[in-house]
Amino acid sequence: MAIEIVPEWMVNLEDEDIAFIKNFIQASGSLKEVAHQYGVTYPTVRLRLDRLIQKIQISEETAKEPYIGLIKRLVVNEKIDFDTAKVLITEYKKSKGGGQ
Repeated sequence: MAIEIVPEWMVNLEDEDIAFIKNFIQASGSLKEVAHQYGVTYPTVRLRLDRLIQKIQISEETAKEPYIGLIKRLVVNEKIDFDTAKVLITEYKKSKGGGQ
């Protein structure tokens, strides 16, 4: 039976993220095995998994605050730095009347 509806958390993932998830599952969750498959170190795979987790968490938050979700995705994808993201989110919240 084909999956007709893609879960919301998967929508914004890139093809390489989906491939990583598949490899991770096929390796029974062994980061050591995934590192071997990709020919990289364990810390590199751990970082990749951490970023993937962040992408999924951001995707779930985006439904509530699309702009904040966008800013967080830009940070995870290393398009902007963390400090810039903090400033943008703070100013956005102030403009909505929810400043910190």
